[in-house]
Amino acid sequence: MVTVKSAFVLLTALSLGVQTAAFAKELEIGQATSEGTSITIYNQNFGLVRDVRTLPLEKGVNFVRFSDVAAAIDPTSVSYTSLTAPNAVVVREQNYQYDVMSPETILSKSVGKEVTFRRYLNSSVSETRGILLNPPQVTIVDTNGNPSTQSVGLVLKTDSGIILNPSGESEVKELPPGLVPKPSLLWKLETNKPGDHKSEIAYQTAGMSWKCDYVAIANDDDTKTDLTSWVTLNNECGASFKNAALKLMAGDVNRVTAPAQPMYMKAARMEAANDMAQQFSEKSFAEYHLYTLAGTTDLNNHETKQMSLFNAAAVPTRKLYIYEPEMSQTYGGWSPQRNPQKVNVKIEVANTKANNLGMALPKGKVRVYKKDSDGSLQFIGEDLIDHTPSDEKIRLYIGDAFDLVGERKQMTYTQVSDRKFKANYEISLRNRKKEGDVTITAVEHSYGDWKINSSSHKYKKVDSNTFEFPVTVPAGAEVKIQYEVEVKS
Repeated sequence: MVTVKSAFVLLTALSLGVQTAAFAKELEIGQATSEGTSITIYNQNFGLVRDVRTLPLEKGVNFVRFSDVAAAIDPTSVSYTSLTAPNAVVVREQNYQYDVMSPETILSKSVGKEVTFRRYLNSSVSETRGILLNPPQVTIVDTNGNPSTQSVGLVLKTDSGIILNPSGESEVKELPPGLVPKPSLLWKLETNKPGDHKSEIAYQTAGMSWKCDYVAIANDDDTKTDLTSWVTLNNECGASFKNAALKLMAGDVNRVTAPAQPMYMKAARMEAANDMAQQFSEKSFAEYHLYTLAGTTDLNNHETKQMSLFNAAAVPTRKLYIYEPEMSQTYGGWSPQRNPQKVNVKIEVANTKANNLGMALPKGKVRVYKKDSDGSLQFIGEDLIDHTPSDEKIRLYIGDAFDLVGERKQMTYTQVSDRKFKANYEISLRNRKKEGDVTITAVEHSYGDWKINSSSHKYKKVDSNTFEFPVTVPAGAEVKIQYEVEVKS
């Protein structure tokens, strides 16, 4: 009888084969337990797992099996290190065994052997016994060289003839060799220092990801915002981790991509952790930022977990109204694609300590809410932010103003020479609110060597192609901006 245990099994065999059946003898000396698991999750759908275990090694060659690995492991990323005596233990061979037990794999390895199919009809039992002639699945390679698995009907050879597609409960006399209950690593270790070795096993795995979401609640006059950040962890790597130390890496780590391997996804359950303010500490690491959880947490397979990253109250906020038509470049300058145009509503926050922030903000979605006159929270828009370092500004586009209208017209065009022209433009900004003055910034673009010859309002040059007119528009009023631009091409 073959028994399989999850953890380390020390084997004393004379040679290492890819399958455990190749061992002449298996001797379980002891089952080591994890002394600490730490996980770093990157926001690029992979994680780095580090596990510390104590192994009783004998002098000479030892065979060690580690079956607590993630199913989505990258076998080429695995490393083994003896923390007790790093130079006294050498990894001679490493095998990753992933031929996992399942009805399909058991039948596939039972081809040529006797298989019994049993059907239960009311109180009677019908059995069909014969030699299995084919596996239940075959691999097909398309014209591009991509393999895929396809189910096929079984063929059974019996004493009375050939039966196609036998049905019912299937039974084999013995478990085929070489199958494992779950993916595992098998090492051939050699040491000249026998005894207990505190060892670290590290590997990368796909199927682990995290993202950041923000909830912003604006006050009545949009001058301050309460900002809460939530981290959402998703574990689909094929393994569960208990009491794991957790770190989150924010930043764009360069990786060499390879063809994606199929992953089996299941429905995840949502687990909201207790709201613990500042339970993650943040620090700069290499060219990225690392967020470390205080304490440990459980990361179960097929689970989505939410944890609070930080809370910031009364963050000073600027509300902006931006009129920037979608422009298309023409021979005579820039013309709006649609007219009139909506006025965008944006909010701006400075990520500084003076504003109760001043930390590296991971990229994510920011959802903005506001309380109405009844005190009910209402959703007013959302936007995405990129990784934002401290002392930088965040500007969120949350929607279009209902009662503000912008309209842009080209009034004149004069071709001064082959390479120079002049054009006059008029921008109408209308405030249809019943009360409250608003400041609308009209954003204009030009190209080539340009200059503003005259304008009805002050403007600010932003860059070589952009200039802005900030204008205050009273309630129920209209303000017209007029300017002339001269362009040399």
